[in-house]
Amino acid sequence: METAVGPPARDVPSRRPLVAILTQGGPNPEIVVNALKTRFPDLVVIVEQPESKALFVRRRARKLGWLQALGQLATMIVSKFGKRFTAARAAEILRDYDADATVDPAVRRLSVGSANDPEFAALVRDLKPAVLMAVSCRMLKTETLAAMPCPVLNLHAGINPQYRGLQGGYWSRVMDDEENFGATVHLVDAGVDTGGVLYQTRVKPSPRDTMHTYPLLQTAAATAIVVSAVKDAVEGRLAPRPVDGPSRQWYHPAIWTWFRHGFSRGIW
Repeated sequence: METAVGPPARDVPSRRPLVAILTQGGPNPEIVVNALKTRFPDLVVIVEQPESKALFVRRRARKLGWLQALGQLATMIVSKFGKRFTAARAAEILRDYDADATVDPAVRRLSVGSANDPEFAALVRDLKPAVLMAVSCRMLKTETLAAMPCPVLNLHAGINPQYRGLQGGYWSRVMDDEENFGATVHLVDAGVDTGGVLYQTRVKPSPRDTMHTYPLLQTAAATAIVVSAVKDAVEGRLAPRPVDGPSRQWYHPAIWTWFRHGFSRGIW
């Protein structure tokens, strides 16, 4: 009796893991996009619209008072004029870390008004990514996080928990704590950079670095840990690790603080 022999069985290809990045755009997020796209070819970038400066100031005033809020806004406005003096240093950072901040038109991009709008949650549910990486975007509300079908990670330009919030590199220098100048990849929870730490990297800033180049340096130096964290998420083996140090949230420096440390210590 002969046994019928059919064609050899084929392995059905599994769906490649989709990685999503949430951002408001800019050179620093594009460094992350370009670092991930070759390893995760199904990468998709979700771009949200930035919030208005008026909304930013009102929210900050409710928390810190109008004087501090307006002083921080003044720093953000005045400091923009210094960008023309840091172009050479920015180019040097990109060369040193082999980082690419250009926008790749081949990468799939989708737009939403705000990551806290229902349309964003619906979009992520439809995409079914293995992980969502947040880079340079607004904080996600508790209800938004609860609607996410996957782990949410964040690349933070600071060492947590000592330098949560904004301008972690600047404040580590002001506090004479350059040993903690670096970046953190962490899980996102309802707090401000309070989620479990996955990876950290530390880097020494140049005397030529300023508030314009600190985040670029931190991001460029962190591409390896971003790739590692995303790979862990895709493979289902995220492992937050305990970290030591005091926990503090920081904000933009008010204009008088920025000038004081700039003129007296050269920390801009």
